[in-house]
Amino acid sequence: MAGGRVVKRSDISLVALRRILRATELYGRELAKAAGLTAVQIRVLQIVAETGRSTPKALASRMGVSQATMTTLVDRLVTKGLVERRRSETDRRQMNIFITQSGSDAIERAPDPLHDRYVHAFDGLPDWEQAMIVAALERVAGLLDAGHLDVAPVLDLGDIKKSPPAG
Repeated sequence: MAGGRVVKRSDISLVALRRILRATELYGRELAKAAGLTAVQIRVLQIVAETGRSTPKALASRMGVSQATMTTLVDRLVTKGLVERRRSETDRRQMNIFITQSGSDAIERAPDPLHDRYVHAFDGLPDWEQAMIVAALERVAGLLDAGHLDVAPVLDLGDIKKSPPAG
């Protein structure tokens, strides 16, 4: 009860979802202002930086997006000079993605990623709680009929222009 009325759990869950969406929106704005990139673009850079190189297929798989979406993402990062494509020396059919110095600099300029904050806190939870959260989030995705959706459109693949300095 809140203020003498019964609060439905569905209302409480919708408020929690709105808070999550608002947190990601605010982080996206902060990221755009600091680095001129979207959260998904920063995440691609981080993944490539972890190992020094990656393939578009591995990136798409890790991020839960289609290969076509990843190709578009990589194209934009190449255009910005943040990554480069190079043919594999062992398998000429395979393309590898490497981060450039500008890409590394963009990661450094980015504010503390919301993704990293979440992963750090999540990894600190006991296994049973992690499993419970994953199950609940998968269930919510199913309730919204979103289990089959590519996550990239939600993460905004568009280019972000930095705002001119205030003042």
